[in-house]
Amino acid sequence: MQIQVEFCVIPLNAGESLAPYIAECQRILTDSGLSHQLHAFGTNIEGEWEVVMAAVKHCHARIHEMGAPRIHSQLKIGSRVDREQSLQDKIDSVTALTQATDKRV
Repeated sequence: MQIQVEFCVIPLNAGESLAPYIAECQRILTDSGLSHQLHAFGTNIEGEWEVVMAAVKHCHARIHEMGAPRIHSQLKIGSRVDREQSLQDKIDSVTALTQATDKRV
């Protein structure tokens, strides 16, 4: 099953800067071949359920290996079976509506 996920991982008691941990997760996602996009408060990921969840698990394991004793993560998971729709399709749909509204003013 194809899914879209927003993944936010927060290492706890891991120091001031979390960037090294997030960068390591980005490398894991890249190596997994999953389509993903980092944003200010997390990462959007899309792919097959098992592959996405394996990558999330790998991120957790690696962050613990890097010395973080605790991790708090948030996952938002979306799926649909009526048609294919990418994350970019969702963005494009809203952008098109925004541009149509701008032309009416």
